[in-house]
Amino acid sequence: MIETPSTDRRESDRASKVPLCVDLDGTLIRSDLLVESALGLARDNPLNILRCGVWLLRGKAAMKREIAARSEVDVSLLPYDERVVEWLRNSSQHRVLCTASDRKYAEAVALHVGVFDEVIASDGETNLAGANKAQALIDRYGERGFDYAGNAAPDLKVWRYARRAIVVNASDGLARSAASLTEVEQVLPRNGGGLRPWIKALRLHQWMKNLLVFLPLLASHKLFQIDAALLSILAFISFGLCASGVYLLNDLLDLEADRNHPRKRLRPFAAGTLPLVSGLFAAPTLTLAAFALAIFVGAKFALVLLGYWVLTLAYSFKLKRIAMLDTVALAALYTVRIIAGTVAIHSLLSFWLLAFSMFLFLSLALVKRYTELQSLLQRGLSRTDGRGYEVDDLSLIQSLGGASGYLAVLVLALYINSSASEALYRHQQALWLLCPLLLYWVSRVWLKAHRGLMDDDPVVFALTDYVSRIVLALCAVVIIVAI
Repeated sequence: MIETPSTDRRESDRASKVPLCVDLDGTLIRSDLLVESALGLARDNPLNILRCGVWLLRGKAAMKREIAARSEVDVSLLPYDERVVEWLRNSSQHRVLCTASDRKYAEAVALHVGVFDEVIASDGETNLAGANKAQALIDRYGERGFDYAGNAAPDLKVWRYARRAIVVNASDGLARSAASLTEVEQVLPRNGGGLRPWIKALRLHQWMKNLLVFLPLLASHKLFQIDAALLSILAFISFGLCASGVYLLNDLLDLEADRNHPRKRLRPFAAGTLPLVSGLFAAPTLTLAAFALAIFVGAKFALVLLGYWVLTLAYSFKLKRIAMLDTVALAALYTVRIIAGTVAIHSLLSFWLLAFSMFLFLSLALVKRYTELQSLLQRGLSRTDGRGYEVDDLSLIQSLGGASGYLAVLVLALYINSSASEALYRHQQALWLLCPLLLYWVSRVWLKAHRGLMDDDPVVFALTDYVSRIVLALCAVVIIVAI
């Protein structure tokens, strides 16, 4: 039979009347609204995690409704899959957002995207996932009376009764399973994933900060003692694992703030290149591995690492939102690394080293805040998102940061003239050359920050900037000469 243009039009009209039902989590957006909203509650109060468990006793739909009632999500910042959005805009079908997320979020998303004709979602009584979603669509449109776009294994229960399947961000295996149940109209392959996003999420470059655990090894002249060097290496790895676990948790708790930031919005969890659930598993796994290694180093070292972990959690949940206290906490976190390195090699804590590091890292923490406020000023904003600072604080932070850096130099000068340095260095006077080198470096860091040329993390800048590395090399030469 030869099809005529009128036949084609009838087929097209029939197809346009078949509703196109689209999943939300993992399909329209590269995220999970249940996880995001629960993380928002946990950020406000960690005890809310226990409340979620109580709500779950009444069913998953009830838990979603309770969470939605208490947690706001800015749907305009969600990582939408632009391929799906564009495809929906070009579709002539009746477009339905069909999701297991709570109706509050589903309706907000539908309003923001502006292409949906209808919303079907969990309502506090029925969790619209898997078989429940399939039954709801069958009741409305009949078997083979709808097309469905999804991304996960539970969607197979829906595709079994769909006229056509659109497979989004799924594995090849899931696409084949969908094809065995119905006609697959289109496959939008998964973007991202792999090792690179994990390397970025774990912030392996930030492990350079943990080189501070080697400072007591150098300061006590135990570099060539094999046992002490090995313990310092294990301490370094332990701190790295613990820090990466905290970075993951911090990114999960800061999704909305990161998405509002011009560079942090590209972080894997904020951008949706890594699933949130994988981060929830990876964070505690890394932390447990860190403490297992710490116990091998020594009980005292494990206690110091525990203190570091508790302080980082306090910083993530609360302290970073309190102006000035956040910078003191950051300086303390760097100093704790030095304490840990000292404890790991069973050496004595140096008052001079701790005082020097506290002032120096307070200066660098203030550089970090100064840089963030400068970025806000350039973008025409007046205050940070949940950080407690305003752009009018720039001059104050600059003066406090510069003063703190110079106080670190003063502590160094007093140490050089003390009996403590006399006992370790044969040519003690040579150490005075460290003072002008450090004065130059601190002044240059603040000059770069003032000119808007500073990295988000000044410690990483210090370890990667070629001038900083020259200064560090010269400091090393001075110390060797003094010994």
